[in-house]
Amino acid sequence: MNIAFSKVDCSGRELEYVTRVIRSGWLTTATMCSEFEKKFAEFIGVKYALAVNSCTAALHLAADAMGIKSGDKVFMPVMTFTATAEIVRYLNADPVFLDVDYGTSLITPEILETAIKQYPNVKAIILVHYAGQSVDLSKILPICNRHHIKVIEDAAHAFPTKHNEQYIGTFGNITCFSFYANKTITTGEGGMIVTENEDIYKRVKCMRLHGINRDIWDRFTTSGKWEYDVIAPGFKYNMPDINAAIGLAQIERAEEFRIERERCARHYFNELKILQELNLPTLQCHWHEHSWHLFPIVLTEKSPVTRDEFIKQLNARGICTSVHYKPLHRMTYYRTQYNLLPENFPKAECRWQGGVSLPIFPLMTNEELHYVTSSIKDILLNQ
Repeated sequence: MNIAFSKVDCSGRELEYVTRVIRSGWLTTATMCSEFEKKFAEFIGVKYALAVNSCTAALHLAADAMGIKSGDKVFMPVMTFTATAEIVRYLNADPVFLDVDYGTSLITPEILETAIKQYPNVKAIILVHYAGQSVDLSKILPICNRHHIKVIEDAAHAFPTKHNEQYIGTFGNITCFSFYANKTITTGEGGMIVTENEDIYKRVKCMRLHGINRDIWDRFTTSGKWEYDVIAPGFKYNMPDINAAIGLAQIERAEEFRIERERCARHYFNELKILQELNLPTLQCHWHEHSWHLFPIVLTEKSPVTRDEFIKQLNARGICTSVHYKPLHRMTYYRTQYNLLPENFPKAECRWQGGVSLPIFPLMTNEELHYVTSSIKDILLNQ
């Protein structure tokens, strides 16, 4: 049996919508992108949604819109993808890396309070909702408000995630989502920024396409005008209609996809909870509030094999896995640039040393799930 780490379900209206774009003769940003933004905003329950060509672009635009500048310091978890940190460096600001909770890989209120005492002048924080589970926004946002720390939410893993029955994207000033190929919904490549703040909306809308003061694609229609102005040195971050068409079909099935990923997660919990050789992720929300983008486990000291040997043996059985993440204190650039040491991040280090992400996707069959868990038991119990 061969089991992919992730597999996209495009059995909805993707082909219909993409065909519509192709037949229109206009493949880049236009009406399909606008429709996708509208549907996404309606789904979340937020005023503004702006589609871009990646979550990295979304984070960069968010940091720009929040006024992060050269020399500023920005909190973020060390257990994240490099994009969270690199966009801060784009602006010549400096990331300040925080350790995470072992069970969830999330920043906690306690971690943040301790960090503020050490770095009282930090300008902002990028909160990463890890694996599909939200940070405790009800406690963290008041701390940030009290200390005048600007908040950007990295929700690359968190659609459609909820916190206290409310969708992520409706709490703070600005939230960024990812539609990369293996995310909970996909556009192939793409991202979305959501906000309730009109000033942020206007800034992002301008900066995502060269700092142009209006929707430039209007000038190619009979009702549009050719003239436009450049009012800032912006970026080329717009989402083409052909990508938005895929996203429009995907969002129609977003909750269906989430339910199927939850089915996979429940199987893993039910079958693996007896094993002392591994730790399952800590669930601190209701099952239906978790988007189950990833299912990360951590091998314990009782495991008879190392993490890398475990992955090797799963691969030999045709089971693909991944690791989320090699923490940023382990990456050459950040380690040397900021003199980062593993002992400064003990929880993230422990998760990294034993961490493995198991396959989880809507198309995964019960037979495939049983094969994965049976293989894990065999590897850990029959060495």
